[in-house]
Amino acid sequence: MQLQELIDSAVAEVGKVLLGKEPQVRLALCCLFSRGHLLIEDLPGMGKTTLCHALADVLGLSWKRVQFTSDLLPADILGVSVYNANDASFSFRPGPVFTQLLLADEINRTTPRTQSALLEAMAEGQVTVDGETRALPDPFFVIATQNPVHQSGTYPLPESQLDRFLMRLHLGYPDPRAERAMFQRRQAPGNAREGLQQVISTAQLAAIREAVREVQSSDNLLDYLQRLVAYTRESPEFEVGLSPRGALALLGSAQTWAVMHNRNHVIPEDLQAVLPAVAAHRLVPSGDYAGDGAALVALLQRNVDVIRP
Repeated sequence: MQLQELIDSAVAEVGKVLLGKEPQVRLALCCLFSRGHLLIEDLPGMGKTTLCHALADVLGLSWKRVQFTSDLLPADILGVSVYNANDASFSFRPGPVFTQLLLADEINRTTPRTQSALLEAMAEGQVTVDGETRALPDPFFVIATQNPVHQSGTYPLPESQLDRFLMRLHLGYPDPRAERAMFQRRQAPGNAREGLQQVISTAQLAAIREAVREVQSSDNLLDYLQRLVAYTRESPEFEVGLSPRGALALLGSAQTWAVMHNRNHVIPEDLQAVLPAVAAHRLVPSGDYAGDGAALVALLQRNVDVIRP
């Protein structure tokens, strides 16, 4: 089976429980295949947790969930050394971060100190507790959910934490057709998740990630990428443009998107497809601009031309 067919099967399987959200499911898989982490921002009850559960089932990943609250401590995530009175020794008790897929639910309801406990894990794939560094499983994928910042009891994620997330997605309300199917399913016996099958094995996931490394980008494509990045740094609508890390994240995601569509080279449409998810949470509007990150991305797509050979 070709990689594209394998990925299409995974998208269809997740779509059995997350109805009408194929674009978001594809982007979530793109984020995982790109070795990144995913932030989902939306109102409660939109299917954020359902997406996480379904991805774990379809990819055969071990997963754990942490409900972030105002009294959560870093040790509750990373783990703690426990004293053993019998032999006067300490043993490490791993926290929930030691899993392949970690659901950090409502991450912006906890304090910045606890939020930052995930920084090393997300950036390095390891954690350091009591001076000892411990490797995390491979793959290690964080899906964090957050409620809109206007809701009470939230702590906005700082820019350094936001930048650790390769993509940010919004699920939004279902369309009428998907919502009707959801109502009809509610009346049927059984749990829809119980029927999900593992579609991608660990070896196949590794193969997809390796295929991404082989994707080529032409000089014309890189010229287009540099024009996009330069526009964010020079246009007066932007207070903060894309950093080198953000530019590399955009290119890497586009390479993965190409693999997901059975290509070994990146085309401009690949960059455009991943641009909103990769760039919107990294862009800061200037004080004179009324729009948000999504509006800045739309401005960017309109004003930077694709010059084809």
